[in-house]
Amino acid sequence: MARRVSNGRKIGMTVLAWAVGLLIFFPILWTIVTSFKSELDAISIPPKFVFFDWTTENYTAIQEQRNYFSFLWNSVILSLGSTLLGLIFAIPAAWAMAFSPTRRTKDVLLWMLSTKMMPAVGALIPVYLLFVRFGLLDSRIGMIVILFLINLPIVVWMLYTYFKEIPVDILEAARMDGASLAKEITQVLAPMAIPGIASTVLLNVILAWNEAFWTLNLTTTNAAPLTAFIASFSSPQGNFYAKLSAASTLAIAPILIIGWFSQKQLVRGLTFGAVK
Repeated sequence: MARRVSNGRKIGMTVLAWAVGLLIFFPILWTIVTSFKSELDAISIPPKFVFFDWTTENYTAIQEQRNYFSFLWNSVILSLGSTLLGLIFAIPAAWAMAFSPTRRTKDVLLWMLSTKMMPAVGALIPVYLLFVRFGLLDSRIGMIVILFLINLPIVVWMLYTYFKEIPVDILEAARMDGASLAKEITQVLAPMAIPGIASTVLLNVILAWNEAFWTLNLTTTNAAPLTAFIASFSSPQGNFYAKLSAASTLAIAPILIIGWFSQKQLVRGLTFGAVK
């Protein structure tokens, strides 16, 4: 009897997990399907999901209107650049708070996290004026800096959590062997926290890739990433849903592929230290 209840519970949880997964994935699937419709089919009532004339004309049209690869290259540079800069600052900060904590360490961590709770629009005007003053508008350097700053609290928090699970005795042994601070971090700490660092990198890349508010307000052409590429297909003449869906599909495709192939590493990193 107990075994039947246990099996029934497992089946129920499996069905629930699949239902939630399909519910989350459905908007993405709908966007991909819509990208292969004509504009007329895209706005048809009732909606056509399978039985319509499939076409790739939307992908051809948006490539003729906008240079997709220039936006893609900007997204790659901004995501990787902000992630690298974030690691350079976050690893020493997380190390200090994990292995040399003070009475104010938790307060600092909470304060850093609280900055993510402020609406971004509240800081838009001063940031915009600073960008104008230093000539950073529509520049890759400026966008890398702003993406690095807005994601830094999350990066520090994640690395701090992973570093706390590493035994201090190992670092003390390295110090007794004469390891400098730089060697302690790069040759002892970093290799042991590779799963956590990898998942942090992946999450930061995803957050930077999907950032829309700052990219739409601080870029126009030179540093515009794929989020601006999507927004460019919403015009005063109306929303061209098929072309907008095609642009969205092209924008999310690289990050979906990366997430799919690195899902094991991401899950491993997110659960790093959960079980001892």
